[in-house]
Amino acid sequence: MGKKLGSGLADQHPLLEPFPKTEKPTKTPTQKAIRKTFKGTAHLANLLPTGSVLAFQILSPAFTHQGNCKSLFSQTLTLTLLSLCSLSCFLLCFTDSFRDQRGKVRYGVATVNGLWVIDGGAPPEGVEGYRVKGVDFFHGFLSMVVFGAVALFDQNVVKCFYPVPSKMAKELLETVPVAVGVVCSLLFLCFPTRRHGIGFPLSRQ
Repeated sequence: MGKKLGSGLADQHPLLEPFPKTEKPTKTPTQKAIRKTFKGTAHLANLLPTGSVLAFQILSPAFTHQGNCKSLFSQTLTLTLLSLCSLSCFLLCFTDSFRDQRGKVRYGVATVNGLWVIDGGAPPEGVEGYRVKGVDFFHGFLSMVVFGAVALFDQNVVKCFYPVPSKMAKELLETVPVAVGVVCSLLFLCFPTRRHGIGFPLSRQ
């Protein structure tokens, strides 16, 4: 009686029928490698200014012609892009931000005398806390190294300069950026900075 009642309800209400179990589609080795690459790039990109990483990710496919650098000019443009983005990662480590009396966020560049406000406003109080320090150069250098690891994760850049890498080269391209990211992350934690510059998360203060 109970079975008949259950089947009758299922016939009257198809939504009550149990959903068939669907198996997850198996991923090919190429899809797994691409997914792993995107994950590694995302983790490393969190350590860099968002503007530099975004500019690189947008311009890289166009400059490299989707990894098919047809001439020396394309390789030169790609190398220029890498150099400029790497330099911006270094320089942006010397920027900082603060909130003025109205609560508006203002940005400046750290100097030996304090903070030079970009828009020409009044500098914040406590100039000593904004002066350039040795840790700024250290963070700038680490940012350049991390950006280099992000560039190695980019298949367009790799194919532009090394179209047919050997098996050993492929292994290095997969392991070196990850190792660089781990080491640099630890160094960032061991030598932190209080700066909240351009492209970095803002401070609540």
